[in-house]
Amino acid sequence: MRGTVFIAGLGLIGGSLAKTIKKAHPQAEVIGYDIRKDEVGLAEALNIIDKKAESFQSGAEQADLIILAAPVLQTEELIRQLAEFDLKKEVIITDTGSTKRRIMECAEVLEKRQITFIGGHPMAGSHKSGVAAAKELLFENAFYLLTPGEHTNDKQLAVLKKWLEGTKAKIIELSAEDHDYLTGVVSHFPHVIAASLVRQAQKCNDSNSLISRLAAGGFKDLTRIASSNPEMWKDISLHNKEVLLALLNDWKIEMERVIDILQEESAPLLFDYFNEAKKFRDELPVKAIGAIPSFYDLYVDIPDYPGVISEITAYLADERISITNIRIMETREDVYGVLVISFQNEKDRARAQRCIEKQTNYDLFLA
Repeated sequence: MRGTVFIAGLGLIGGSLAKTIKKAHPQAEVIGYDIRKDEVGLAEALNIIDKKAESFQSGAEQADLIILAAPVLQTEELIRQLAEFDLKKEVIITDTGSTKRRIMECAEVLEKRQITFIGGHPMAGSHKSGVAAAKELLFENAFYLLTPGEHTNDKQLAVLKKWLEGTKAKIIELSAEDHDYLTGVVSHFPHVIAASLVRQAQKCNDSNSLISRLAAGGFKDLTRIASSNPEMWKDISLHNKEVLLALLNDWKIEMERVIDILQEESAPLLFDYFNEAKKFRDELPVKAIGAIPSFYDLYVDIPDYPGVISEITAYLADERISITNIRIMETREDVYGVLVISFQNEKDRARAQRCIEKQTNYDLFLA
């Protein structure tokens, strides 16, 4: 497609969208803007954008497509500003925020001016942030949720989908209310719970510092999402307050049920509780990309001798397999340790598994 695409917010998501659009639509011009001047400069230097906008207004008024890749509270302010600009008549505006109801309500000011706004939420991420971490394959096979406005027509929706085709994402249309409920259940609520588990461990650690050492293994993996940006999750939680409150009240009832079962010492009920959870969890899609970014970890049982880790990484280097993180789980009672190697995607993890199995007789397993 030809045209000008303006991306406001050059972090991981905005930068990755810029890369996918430039690759899929080489005749388009991608203009970038960010209040962080260093990110804009880096995006230019890395050829992620074609040029920078001198201001938010100048970039927006040139654009055929405007993508607001900013935190949700900032997105609301940007929408209010856009309503005052002299935009192109056929411009399409979308965002990338994790909540939609309040964003769509805010965008009504654009609808009144007959400016098309289609809410968007690419459900992908990474442990890295910033435009330097942007990559073309970030959204591949991920869900990309769109929440069209009340007056959005099929042609406008088709144009936006065409612009986004380079993401290779699975695009789903739904209402803003459904979006916030679904993402509340599988993303926002788990983040609150993960943070609460970490805070509970922190309180217990005050009386026994051994807890922080024992938590270095499975507990740390279980609560990894608690390391997400607190500023972003503060805004998301406030935006989706009603859904979160309902889910947290349900959680209280669920925990009261567990308390009752334990107090009764009912082994059958306790077994059923864990077994039902296990069955549902085991039936979840293995390869699908969901609301929370997947962690492509490979666990390797390794013997304790000098140089064993460098041997493993050398095997991977010989096959030109990139790793994103490497660590040792300390909670082991036998002579072996567990080496946890993280990869960017499922393909790299599968290649690594085959490589290590070929070179060693170590036991390997996935989370």
